[in-house]
Amino acid sequence: MSPDPAFDGEAIARGDIKLDIGTLAKAISWVEDGGKLPDHFLEAGKAKSQTIGITGSPGVGKSTLTSAVVKAIRKNEELVAVLAVDPSSPITGGALLGDRIRMQEHYLDDGVYIRSMGSRGHLGGLAAATPQAIALVAGAGFTQIIVETVGVGQSEVEIMKYVDTVIVLLAPGMGDGVQAAKAGILEIGDIYVINKSDRDLAGAESVASELARSIELSPRTDGWKPEILIASAQENIGVNEILGAVENHRKWRKSVAG
Repeated sequence: MSPDPAFDGEAIARGDIKLDIGTLAKAISWVEDGGKLPDHFLEAGKAKSQTIGITGSPGVGKSTLTSAVVKAIRKNEELVAVLAVDPSSPITGGALLGDRIRMQEHYLDDGVYIRSMGSRGHLGGLAAATPQAIALVAGAGFTQIIVETVGVGQSEVEIMKYVDTVIVLLAPGMGDGVQAAKAGILEIGDIYVINKSDRDLAGAESVASELARSIELSPRTDGWKPEILIASAQENIGVNEILGAVENHRKWRKSVAG
């Protein structure tokens, strides 16, 4: 399918095409189908918004946490966009799991925009068009952007290139996740959240302790010490603390940037 000829990256960047809810959906489809935005528009998007990446293995509760974080952010009346990357249908290339279904409580909120994007075989836990979609939702006025990756493994760490803060989600009782991910996602997380603590608090505390030891043995070269939190997104426990950690990381980034 060829890109919609009605859309042009330079026209979007000039503001000739107003990015409202209707045109935003079409614009994201346009970049998914190969449309390109100019580099200066991509850079402008970074300056307009705060971007949070939520990543982790399948089954750790990424969509549940995303929904809880959206709800907490909306209490401050900030506009939130969610770009949820799903495995693709092998037939249509579209998103297969449909995170929008799992976030249906936000459907009627005009301050929330949710878009599922099919990975379309792109490696790294994202869709190839995700960076451009981030710029588009920022251009539409969404100041808080959450990117939820497809379930990731050791090498799928592309999210760190495109968001300000990476949250890595883990859960107790899912095998030796720390050891399995040590060569990959444990090196990119700014915040680590052990989810589903309501089901196994002792297990969550054990994972947190093991994770802390791993981080001490392999400190970050940029000087940031990742925060480790225990939460239950299903029960809305620890969500405010997660947002507090995101704010701490934002302030740190600002301080090192001068």
